[in-house]
Amino acid sequence: MKSTLYLKFALLYIVFGFLSLFTTSILGQQLLLNQLENNASQSLYKEANVMATTYLPSYFSNNMTSWSVHSQLSAMKIYLEATLWFVEEDGTLITSSNLGTATAPAMIEDFDPAEIGNSQYIVGRYHGYFDEDVITIMAPVIQGFQTEGYLLIHKPVSTLEETCTQLMTTVHIILGAVYVLAFLILIGFHFFVFRPLRKITEAATQYASGNLDYEIPVYTQDEIGYLSASLNYMSAQLKDMEDYQKKIVANVSHDFRSPLTSIKGYVEAMTDGTIPPELHEKYLKIILFETERLTDLTKDLLTLNEFDTKELLLDKTRFDIQEMIKNTAASFEGICTVKHVSIELLLLPQDVFVFADARKIHQVFYNLLDNAIKFSEHDSSVTVEVTRRNDKIFVSVKDHGIGIPKKELNKIWERFYKSDLSRGKDKKGTGLGLAIVKEAIQAHDEHINVVSTEGIGTEFIFSLTRVD
Repeated sequence: MKSTLYLKFALLYIVFGFLSLFTTSILGQQLLLNQLENNASQSLYKEANVMATTYLPSYFSNNMTSWSVHSQLSAMKIYLEATLWFVEEDGTLITSSNLGTATAPAMIEDFDPAEIGNSQYIVGRYHGYFDEDVITIMAPVIQGFQTEGYLLIHKPVSTLEETCTQLMTTVHIILGAVYVLAFLILIGFHFFVFRPLRKITEAATQYASGNLDYEIPVYTQDEIGYLSASLNYMSAQLKDMEDYQKKIVANVSHDFRSPLTSIKGYVEAMTDGTIPPELHEKYLKIILFETERLTDLTKDLLTLNEFDTKELLLDKTRFDIQEMIKNTAASFEGICTVKHVSIELLLLPQDVFVFADARKIHQVFYNLLDNAIKFSEHDSSVTVEVTRRNDKIFVSVKDHGIGIPKKELNKIWERFYKSDLSRGKDKKGTGLGLAIVKEAIQAHDEHINVVSTEGIGTEFIFSLTRVD
């Protein structure tokens, strides 16, 4: 970036200055001079017509002498900074008011009143009578509906060029000021755009090399500052994800190592005779228990992987949620009998149909009911209630067990998390059940909440979309 983007802007700045100076000096000066000529010709033409129509006709009516006309022309000479000639119809000079070294001829050779044509003026040395270019204006003097003579005004172009030079000097000063301001803009670009972009580029390089601790300093609240803050947030999220992945690997390794160690130890002991044959059945049941733990852990990991890889395609259908609740609750009859835990179903009198993935919702309800029974005390009850609010169906699973400490409520959804109170009661659990529950409910764009009081019990409530 240092050798490309910054260099491009510097080159653009230089080219901008050169083109501005060239355009102003060449094209601008010529356009300004042309405009001054047009303005001067219009002004001279108005003055010439005023004199030719109101003052000079008196000469041909013998009401004014040539000397009086000369005096008037001399006065106009100073006012207009021009040479004025008063000639007869054929070009013979009547009187004049010379300006400079040019002398009015006694008679204009090849005098042609139509030489100006449709224009108000012509530019040149006017038949060679002047040493420099002049703007020539011609106005007819009419007496008695007949053209008796002409008034010619010659204004040197050099006076207009002097004015043009003065104006161009002002323009060049303004252009220089604009160029300096443009340089300040370039400096501003360096500090407010280029340097932050260079830091962002450096950050991207650091992130690509694995240094997620690199942080971009944020000093502004504009788009650059927002981009920097976004990249800082991204790096923090990536770092958290990296730490999370390490934690996942550690937890998975631990949960796999423990049962595998047990299985390996018992098998070796049975093989080398440490465990006598009459005790094999006892330890084979332990091995079977540990194998089931591995199976459950593998199944839960595969389920969560479906959510993580976004490969989960919900097979949504219309089904009766209360019928599914009845069937699932019936499957826990054996466990409930052993623990003396009863399941109380508070269902709506009519069928309740929802639109969801029946297999995933069954897994959600099964996990919640399994936890409720698992953490319930002996001779207690678990309440399952279905309620309806507008187009939503709410399913509540409430137990009267050990409860969840308040400080741990936000952690129960984390993978592999087990509260200290639950470790003694959940020897076979993987710590993934509630994570699966939350992922499944969120995949349906629904919500799940938990209310718990330590030592009193816990209630989970999730929502589903009702259909007729």
